[in-house]
Amino acid sequence: MTGPTPSVIASTSGSALSLCQLLDSEVLADPYPLFHRLRQEDPVHWDPYLHSWIVTRYADVVRVLHDFSAHTAPSTQELTAKGLSGLNPIAEIMVKQMLFLDAPAHTRVRSLAAQAFTPQRVEVLRAHIRDVVDSLLDAVEPSGEVDLIKALAEPLPCIVTAEMLGVPVEHHAQLKLWSQDFGEMLGNYQHSADRVRRVLKSLREMTAYFQSAMQEQRLQPRQGLVSSLMNARIEGEGLTAEEVIANLIVTMVGGQETTTNLIANGVLALLRNPDQLAMLRADFSLIPSAVEEFLRYESPSQHTSRLAPEDLEMGGKLIRKGQAVIAVMAAGNRDPERFPDPDRLDITRSDNRHLAFGWAAHFCFGAALARMEAQITFQSLLERFPTWTLERVPLVWRANLGLRGLTALPIRVEKCSSIAPHTRERSEN
Repeated sequence: MTGPTPSVIASTSGSALSLCQLLDSEVLADPYPLFHRLRQEDPVHWDPYLHSWIVTRYADVVRVLHDFSAHTAPSTQELTAKGLSGLNPIAEIMVKQMLFLDAPAHTRVRSLAAQAFTPQRVEVLRAHIRDVVDSLLDAVEPSGEVDLIKALAEPLPCIVTAEMLGVPVEHHAQLKLWSQDFGEMLGNYQHSADRVRRVLKSLREMTAYFQSAMQEQRLQPRQGLVSSLMNARIEGEGLTAEEVIANLIVTMVGGQETTTNLIANGVLALLRNPDQLAMLRADFSLIPSAVEEFLRYESPSQHTSRLAPEDLEMGGKLIRKGQAVIAVMAAGNRDPERFPDPDRLDITRSDNRHLAFGWAAHFCFGAALARMEAQITFQSLLERFPTWTLERVPLVWRANLGLRGLTALPIRVEKCSSIAPHTRERSEN
């Protein structure tokens, strides 16, 4: 959780094969050349700066996600032994989150949480999500500049997540601030003292908030994940209050950060590939496959860590039991052995089983909701504003190495006076 020191980071500049290069803003803006080098030169690479193996081939990433242990959160005992007891409140939360659990504990927690995200429950939200998107687009000027993230990509999943949790929607802006703070802790290797203090403060506030929400819902139950996690039982066994809060936090972060990035990264990808934008504008039936391609091409979740369950061989290397392995999904998603012409955005791509939502037991249970939000967003945005232009300003990627997204996406849009008949017909299929 503490990451490499500044002197170590400086030593990775130049041609060193290390994920620490992502701390360079230029590499972070386009990490794919680094991922290509790792995959081609040393696909199972020992990174001495991160004390981890780095895995970048599609098949190897799948193997790690399927077979390796997710129990990577440090214990309070480990942190205390390293003189980092100040981080113990964060560790106490992380070790209870399903993201860092193996079966059977993971199966138990995930089964309870997933009950609020069934396909039937998500489908009920379709019309409502469309209404939320339309209301956000109503506030966009008919012709002019807009920060797509601030106007749409950020508030939409924040509002939907608040509703899925079962907390007041008017709290969504505060939930977003907490989510960003905790997301930075999850996505980065190095954490400054200021960042740690900010995350600890947010963690205290989130804990108090969800404790209050749970108390309120004991008195006045309402539909949502807070109530679901509090009351769900499997074979008579439920979750402790601490487990409920820990998993509300990780679900909130996942529901907001990745969907915001999926929408904004997808819009940017289309703007940089105008032929694909024109194709999508002409045929809305391509929207589902386009969203899958955005997930593959510019994965909102770039990598995740696992532990080797035993001594094993991979790529001609011996990985010892308990060693950390970082599976780079974003690199696997551009593996030419799996995806033809992987650096080309192709919204008609078939056989597109990407890694953006993970794999196997830890496959994102909110995937159906994220897909729906993105599909509705792209259709409504193209219906209302078919002409997009990227403003000529520098784009800045968030300083989050694991959750890839922009700080802002200023574009110029032009409103459509009416929807062409053929477009309207396709949009209803």
